[in-house]
Amino acid sequence: MPWEQARAAARAAAGQPLPVVSRGLSEALGHALAEPLPALTDLPSFDTAAMDGWAVAGPGPWRPYDGEVLAGVRPRPLDHGTAVPIATGAALPSGATAVLRREHGERTAPDGLLRHRSPDPVAPGRDIRPRGQECRAGESLLPAGTTVTPAVLGLAAAAGYDRLAVHRRPTVELLLLGDELLDSGPPGDGRVRDALGPLLPPWLHRLGAEVTGVRRLADALDPLSEAVRRSPADVLVTTGSTAAGPVDFLHLAIDRAEGRLIVDSVAVRPGHPMLLAELPSVAGGRPRLLVGLPGNPLAAVAGTVTLAAPLLRRLGGHSDGAPRAAVAAAPLPGHARDTRVLPVRLSAGSATPLAFDGPAMLRGLALADALAVVPPGGLGEGAVTEVLDVPVR
Repeated sequence: MPWEQARAAARAAAGQPLPVVSRGLSEALGHALAEPLPALTDLPSFDTAAMDGWAVAGPGPWRPYDGEVLAGVRPRPLDHGTAVPIATGAALPSGATAVLRREHGERTAPDGLLRHRSPDPVAPGRDIRPRGQECRAGESLLPAGTTVTPAVLGLAAAAGYDRLAVHRRPTVELLLLGDELLDSGPPGDGRVRDALGPLLPPWLHRLGAEVTGVRRLADALDPLSEAVRRSPADVLVTTGSTAAGPVDFLHLAIDRAEGRLIVDSVAVRPGHPMLLAELPSVAGGRPRLLVGLPGNPLAAVAGTVTLAAPLLRRLGGHSDGAPRAAVAAAPLPGHARDTRVLPVRLSAGSATPLAFDGPAMLRGLALADALAVVPPGGLGEGAVTEVLDVPVR
């Protein structure tokens, strides 16, 4: 299946986003808003001082009041021709027409009046953040589908929210397949370290998933079939066993579980023997889904961005962002017939290919800012390419 068609199939397989749940602000990070976020009040909800200085009433000079206005304090009104010291963020007294910055004012002897250092008058509204400057009550702050980031949490808190209506995160169980995998120590004697166990859970989490379990399974049909049949996760992600080798049992396990293949191999390098299947529900309700990733590390990453990313983002209710593009700073080598996913460095809108980009390699990916999507035949210097985000922290 062509690469773009496979990604579209993964989006479509998700169907409708998962149900709406209510989460406190401390629990909502990474979810997607299930409905638009309206402002509960004007922001700011009262006129505030934008600078430290004096709240002044009229053109001056001014007779200073005793005391000061601090944030969180209800100020007394100002009469015309008077002033009072005020802190940034404090509520503006009624009657005030402007804020005179501290460095722009001075009290003169012998009358003790406050005067502006400049001969120019203090313009009405100067250094005041007026009520409703950011939004008015009822105005939509963010659309449904927005990913809850730290900035979104801050905005929601500033707007008066304690809880948010979000879509439930899709649950994911990760099965790492292979007798050759080591959990610790250096590779050798025909065995290799498991790179995907550390790599994939945080990547899947960044895609909006809740990773509920990571299990290692031997290269055997029965335990794999049982895991595929019984896993309660919304999405089961497997690594390895997607091709047609002597111990590649994933297709048989899907058949045993009465699953249905949606994508069976994608025209992309690395990672073409990836798959997507629908599995029966284990407890009623919506079907489960299975993403089969190749066992080679960079190939598994290609499968993640091709199938897992659009599937998980749609299940979690996240809006599709606009595709990102970059200009090739050097030729981007391609495959003769298939799309290629290539680690690149981004700088000032340009993409530079990185070495060590073979299916079993991660050295290039570890230095990458993005993955370039290179069409069959490759791209020359100066050509525009789509780039996909990779987690960088």
